[in-house]
Amino acid sequence: MRPTTPLQNFFVSELLKHLVGCAASMSRYESDDQLSQYLLFHYGSEEETLGDMPGPRAGLNFPRRCVSELIGPMGRDSRALDVGCSVGRSTFELARYAAEVIGVDFSKNFIKAAQNLKKAGEIEATTVVEGELSATFRAKVPVGIECERVSFEVGDAMNLRSDLGGFDAVLAANLICRLSEPKRFLERAPQLVKPGGQFLLSTPFSWLEEFTPRANWLGSGGQRSFDVIKEILNPHFELQTTKEMPFLIREHERKFQYGISFGSRWLRRGA
Repeated sequence: MRPTTPLQNFFVSELLKHLVGCAASMSRYESDDQLSQYLLFHYGSEEETLGDMPGPRAGLNFPRRCVSELIGPMGRDSRALDVGCSVGRSTFELARYAAEVIGVDFSKNFIKAAQNLKKAGEIEATTVVEGELSATFRAKVPVGIECERVSFEVGDAMNLRSDLGGFDAVLAANLICRLSEPKRFLERAPQLVKPGGQFLLSTPFSWLEEFTPRANWLGSGGQRSFDVIKEILNPHFELQTTKEMPFLIREHERKFQYGISFGSRWLRRGA
């Protein structure tokens, strides 16, 4: 066997570091702490999330608003896909507009919780108050949702199963900057969205090497990420609207993650 050179050893070492980092990043969404945090993010009330604390209330109900504030008119027999659905709130909300909705997420723990919600209508979850002190709340399917329209499955946004078919609406909320190859997912969008259908995208462009190798970040050298998205989508989609969309994730009673996602709705050409 031919001995490896120092340069080859370096590249192998860097690749292994990246793979280990990606595995650690993905496993974080399998933890019970993350599950509780995202159940509150998706289903918690204003009182359960903020209580009497001062805070940016405009960031509440983000998963619901990603649907209600971005989606356009839909036909009665429409199909919708929620990629990166997490624990499922936006998937349930899409069922207000579509006859069939599929929610897909890489986290088995998140999907199991969403499936339990569909089955039982509500589940008990916890939220951290401080230290080891916690409180319980009930995560509930929103009123008026026909759960039989909704299904959930584990899947990889960059390698979705080939027999999913086409959809009248595809939602990807706060997803692309958590993918190792966001361009690969965006290039699949024309195959997922039917002509005349909608592609709903929101992202805070929070690029981190623990999720996405720097070489795969959208935008560099002074180019904005959304400009790159437009270059990828413009041949197949028409940009219809954009919207600033704040979101608030509670870590404990006095600590929150606040961000502003950039929302957009794209119409698939060829109708």
